[in-house]
Amino acid sequence: MKIGLFEDEERARAVEKALAGQDLNGLEVETLLKSRGHDLFLLGLAADHLRKITVGDTVTYVVNRNINYTNVCILNCEFCAFSRNYRSPEGFFIPVDEIVRMAEEVWKLGATEVCIQGGLPPKMDWGFYPRVLRAIKSRVPEMHLHAFSPEEIWYGSKLSGMKYRDFIRMLKEAGLDSVPGTSAEILDDSVRREISPGRLSADEWTSIMREVHSLGIPSTATIMYGHVESEAQRAGHIVKLRELEKESPGFTEFVPLSFIPYRTRLLKRVNGPPSAAEVIALYATSRLVLNKYIRNIQVSWVKEGPRFAQMLLNFGANDFGGTLINESISSEAGAGHGQFLSPAEIRRLIVEAGRRPAQRDTVYRIIKEFDGVYDASPVPLESINYDDSRFGNYSTTVRKWRYK
Repeated sequence: MKIGLFEDEERARAVEKALAGQDLNGLEVETLLKSRGHDLFLLGLAADHLRKITVGDTVTYVVNRNINYTNVCILNCEFCAFSRNYRSPEGFFIPVDEIVRMAEEVWKLGATEVCIQGGLPPKMDWGFYPRVLRAIKSRVPEMHLHAFSPEEIWYGSKLSGMKYRDFIRMLKEAGLDSVPGTSAEILDDSVRREISPGRLSADEWTSIMREVHSLGIPSTATIMYGHVESEAQRAGHIVKLRELEKESPGFTEFVPLSFIPYRTRLLKRVNGPPSAAEVIALYATSRLVLNKYIRNIQVSWVKEGPRFAQMLLNFGANDFGGTLINESISSEAGAGHGQFLSPAEIRRLIVEAGRRPAQRDTVYRIIKEFDGVYDASPVPLESINYDDSRFGNYSTTVRKWRYK
């Protein structure tokens, strides 16, 4: 493509450098993130070109279930609408046997992963973390357990008095298969102090991920953007993830997460979620910066909505995420999407975008490639009507499993 079509010469040089396979510095990444108008679409073309030659035209997805086992948390993060104080009548904690039942239920329906995350309750029994992993593996040993963010590992290690590495090794022996890269937000302590005082620091997050990867456990990488941070701080975050992956490989994918402000205390300080232009620039820039190191860029249909997520497949993304089932964190913040997206609907969105759908597992091994939307699927979940009365939702969880 003709780099000279860019209106901004520095941006043109940065794109040319990225397409040549060279690493961009923080200022160059910031320049790309500020792309708007004509330059934004050229940036998108470059990202789409790089996506195509790196991972091809297949768009993957995973059949999974979210299990947010508790909303009770000692922290009081301004960006979070999900958490509750331990005295709140809306506090809940799902017991281990129910979590096992939920995992077994979706395994029988074709899910290959459960994602297990929750708050940080006061005086928590740290033995819960390995206990729930062992309990699930004893019933459904082939289920992939994608569990416990660096925040939960940080908390569990402090409660147990164990070093990060020893605590993570214990979780791996109990059945941990991979770690969600959430609780990263923006890896800049000035931002973290402003939106989540008391939370683990940027260095603690990266230290935990370094240990996770060194023990052979894969993880995802995320960014939560569109609140109080600057484009320079977004750029710094993406560069830190790239450098961490170079030093200690293990990230399976990068997932940009737009901040959903509507029911959070940060709402009064922001105008709303990040603009469409900001979202497009973040996705396209991420492909150019991370492409050599983190091949998979995942769209978040929960944050962006299915139709905009479909559009982002043209701006560097190659994965449509998961079916989710019971996503609660974004919906509690006011997201208009969540709970569940059927595999057939995901395939429809992928096909409409001119791409080829494929079901994958958590670490991107292909389970089945599809010729079209209605190509026969082995997943029983497609043949049932999704119903809150069967799978539950946030309000039913609060009523049934009240925190004690």
